[in-house]
Amino acid sequence: MTASSPTILALDFDGVICDGLIEYFEVAWRTYCEIWSPANDTPGDDLALRFYRLRPVIETGWEMPVLIKALVDGIPDEKIFHEWLSIAPQLLLNDKLQAREIAAKLDNQRDEWITTDLDGWLSLHRFYPGVVEKIKLTLDSGVKLYIVTTKEGRFVQQLLQQEGVNLPTAAIFGKEVKRPKYEILRELKQQAENKPVSLWFVEDRLKTLQLVQQQTDLEDVKLFLADWGYNTQAEREAAQNDLQIQVLSLSQFARDFSAWL
Repeated sequence: MTASSPTILALDFDGVICDGLIEYFEVAWRTYCEIWSPANDTPGDDLALRFYRLRPVIETGWEMPVLIKALVDGIPDEKIFHEWLSIAPQLLLNDKLQAREIAAKLDNQRDEWITTDLDGWLSLHRFYPGVVEKIKLTLDSGVKLYIVTTKEGRFVQQLLQQEGVNLPTAAIFGKEVKRPKYEILRELKQQAENKPVSLWFVEDRLKTLQLVQQQTDLEDVKLFLADWGYNTQAEREAAQNDLQIQVLSLSQFARDFSAWL
């Protein structure tokens, strides 16, 4: 292991390892139909494409059916892009809904789908080119690898196993841990037996990286924005202008760690 390698590599899942856009839309549409019972249960022609384009505004799963509600209600895409943080809670308020209740319905839809049609569910996920190979090489190199995600850990494990990656449950921090990502990074740093620790974190949400930056005890964590994930041109430019964040391309990611620097 060289000085230009991490001792711990923490990776986000959606938008870094796996592209689940097609599945997101499908499961979000099913959940939307369950909650709002539209007269027509077939989505409009351009709805999925608009949803894909707006995916960067979503932080956690419960927002996905709410995004569909916003689109069906005719809220313009640009307004959603700029005002999502106020639009989402307002839509919940209008219909007296709770985020946790929508999240539970979404997870139930997924669980039912996995139980009844696992192959169909798995087939809607695409792993980004070269990423699975990179994960396997990293595990073989002795670098400690962790997945830190807002997706349920059991779904992550299922998808990785399908690709021949058997990560122990303890290496996957999913939505169920109910803690911000920076807290998990702090924990990983504290748990590491071998000092000094070199912790690298790859994430596709700029806001998440900025929250890590705000933690004074995590200033030595190397932060990478995955430019192939669910982020916007403006966010990539902001990251490029930030000395503490490196913008990483998919081709760099697949190569040796020193190529990241």
